Amino acid sequence: MNVSVSASETLRGALTDLLDGLPARQAAQAVERLIANYRGATPTDAPILRDRADVAAYAAYRMPATFEAVRAALEAFADAVPQWTPGSHVDVGGGTGAATWAVGATWDGTRPVTVLDWAEPALAFGREVAAAYPALREARWQRARIGSALTLDPTDLVTVSYVLNELSVADRAALVETAASAAQAVVIVEPGTPDGYARIIEARDRLIAAGFRVAAPCPHSAACPIAPGSDWCHFSARVNRSSLHRQVKGGSLPYEDEKFSYVAAARFPVSPAPSRVVRRPQIRKGQVLLDLCETGEGAEAGEGAEAGERLGRTTVTKRHGDLYKAARDADWGDAWPPQP
Repeated sequence: MNVSVSASETLRGALTDLLDGLPARQAAQAVERLIANYRGATPTDAPILRDRADVAAYAAYRMPATFEAVRAALEAFADAVPQWTPGSHVDVGGGTGAATWAVGATWDGTRPVTVLDWAEPALAFGREVAAAYPALREARWQRARIGSALTLDPTDLVTVSYVLNELSVADRAALVETAASAAQAVVIVEPGTPDGYARIIEARDRLIAAGFRVAAPCPHSAACPIAPGSDWCHFSARVNRSSLHRQVKGGSLPYEDEKFSYVAAARFPVSPAPSRVVRRPQIRKGQVLLDLCETGEGAEAGEGAEAGERLGRTTVTKRHGDLYKAARDADWGDAWPPQP
């Protein structure tokens, strides 16, 4: 059985059951209010997710997309640490628990799981959804302020997804440092926007300074080769929409693409990909153009990448045989060349 597919289908089914009877108009209005009122700071008096109706609307609007983005980041991380499985997991700012589902979709088995969030209604809803997923039935859902005052017990894995944008600069720094001091591995996901990427680079620098090695998406732990302000590194995850999801989001397509930026790093040895596809591959007659972030040695196969480049374009042609076939199947965010 494909664990990832099973978790995704189980999550969609659990959300459908819990959201049954919620009027789509009411959900859409709640989503509009939440978008309008999310100001990027952790509330000091009360969470923005005020009650179960707010949380249900949020879950329909965001939980499937968060799950797919975090799952994609975790799978890239898992490829770089194939012999490692987290024995425990803390999801900071986890809300309804999408990242905990993604961890269960990436690694088999059960483990102690703690979800920390300031919004009690989100935690309660997350607990309800998790009842459908055996890996999360024993999870702890704990209220906590996310910021400089947060303390964490030692754990194997800390995830922080779509949280840094809600914090002040000082609280972001404190949170990353707290996660680094408690965990063996840290995975942080933010929106795939220039600002989200900037927060990821900031967190990446702090993790490296704390002694972590970058496992994904970067093929190295050196400075990012993108000149500040010139571009941003981000990826895309395909999200299947439910009927309610389509109504809440006001769309007609059965899917959407969630753009995200991320960093996955660990204190222990990692084997990052030799290079990473950082744009959608361009397939042309008899050739595939791959934009890569790569190590300093340049591309091992293909034309157009000079030795010493860290960002470059590689052209893979039919004369490369099986590598050409792999290039035609390559997707944005994949490791390159394909790993065994």
